Amino acid sequence: MTDRPNVLLVMADQLAASFLPSYGHPVVQAPALDRLAERGVRFTSAYTSSPLCAPSRFAMMAGQLNSRIGAYDNASELPASVPTFAHHLRIAGYETCLSGKMHFVGPDQLHGFESRLTTDIYPADFGWTPNWDEPDERVDWWFHNMASVLDAGIAETTNQLDYDDEVGFQAVRKLRDLARSADPRPWLLTVSFTHPHDPYVMRRHYWDRYDHDAIDLPRVGPRPVDALDPHSRRLRHVSAMDDVEITDEHVRTARHAYYAAVSYIDDWVATLVDTLESCAMAEETIVIFTADHGDMLGERGLWYKMAFFEGACRVPLIVAGPGLAAAEVTDHVSLLDVAPTLLDLAGVERPETFDGSSLVPLLGGEPDADRTVVGEYLAEGAVAPIMMLRHQQYKYVWCAADPPQLYDLAADADELVNLAGNPAYADVAAGFEKEVLARWDPVALRAAVVADQRARRTVHAALRRGVHTPWDHRPAVDAAHQYVRNHLDLNDVERSRRLPDRR
Repeated sequence: MTDRPNVLLVMADQLAASFLPSYGHPVVQAPALDRLAERGVRFTSAYTSSPLCAPSRFAMMAGQLNSRIGAYDNASELPASVPTFAHHLRIAGYETCLSGKMHFVGPDQLHGFESRLTTDIYPADFGWTPNWDEPDERVDWWFHNMASVLDAGIAETTNQLDYDDEVGFQAVRKLRDLARSADPRPWLLTVSFTHPHDPYVMRRHYWDRYDHDAIDLPRVGPRPVDALDPHSRRLRHVSAMDDVEITDEHVRTARHAYYAAVSYIDDWVATLVDTLESCAMAEETIVIFTADHGDMLGERGLWYKMAFFEGACRVPLIVAGPGLAAAEVTDHVSLLDVAPTLLDLAGVERPETFDGSSLVPLLGGEPDADRTVVGEYLAEGAVAPIMMLRHQQYKYVWCAADPPQLYDLAADADELVNLAGNPAYADVAAGFEKEVLARWDPVALRAAVVADQRARRTVHAALRRGVHTPWDHRPAVDAAHQYVRNHLDLNDVERSRRLPDRR
């Protein structure tokens, strides 16, 4: 493997592993990701540490669980004092850059990145703070509802397409700038798109790649209300899933648009990889592709994320680059492992604070089948912390407010049979519960979450009075030194900006 390689980290938003052809989906088309998987290492059992955008990303960047860093939901602030992989790599001599979404909340909109090429698509303030003091409350102006499903279809452009078009354009330009730069440092470029996150809408160019009648419906249809676990019932309320009738045609149309959005992301992956090759940087660059969480996309009658069912919490993770042999890794891994892996690739010692562990041994063919994946959910739809443990064939979900859930995914991939109350699995369930209570103090954690929510609601209410000073990132453009200017020598400008195709 290349010593101190460059790293191109590409993230999709709300992309479940099961909706990629390289993970077995028979309909979705993603040839660039297929090629990446064919020459790289594909992790088949990778999980988010929290099935929600911001907390997932915060934990991934910090290498620590959300309960440890106090960043619980989509309006939580990742403390500026928490080191991220961008901080660690920057200290180690890397140039670090972000193009796209990372859902940072608060005044620090960089968190170790030396530069950030775009603003974020979502607000940087505390407006989306959940309220566990009022668990039945629906905040209509920012909670999910079913409009994304009812209004799914084709559009020439959308808010999200405007955003991702810019993210991809800026990332490609940055790769070219890196190739013609005199800066000798290795680099980390994180490129984070917002698709295929709902709304489920995509351009006709991508929509027409699919036969509408061939779009598959969910494997598991809506469950009877009395068969739902309490958290699933809460999610149906939070996202107003029972307020409208969702037909099979609604589901097929939403999934069609989602698949088309995956193809859109795949085209950007192709463009980024092609740019690496044309700039002669491919042989020095590790490419990592992943997502922050998945999407239920109608499975079990549920939509979006916020749960620990496989559709919402299992994510793709593909690593490819020089010195890596093509392989499939079935051991359980987590987005918490991304930070220690990046530091390991850069030759940086792993901090003791990390909750994840480096994947470099697995990349080199050293399996570790006894790995345990840990997850938390601490946001809207919950009334108390929800914890998840994934070990061997089992997944265990625990919440003080709900009965526990235990699934044998080797025998029950669709998670239809809760074994937690089965006497034959009493010892297994008891062992998992003991581990949960050893890892967490659920009472203290709930108190910390509620106190933090109250504080943020107070701050948000105050900052919306009088003069409003937003925290949203505002990318700086030095137009005086762009393109041709009369204080610059035209010949020098043209010569320095020309980059040959080096394939």
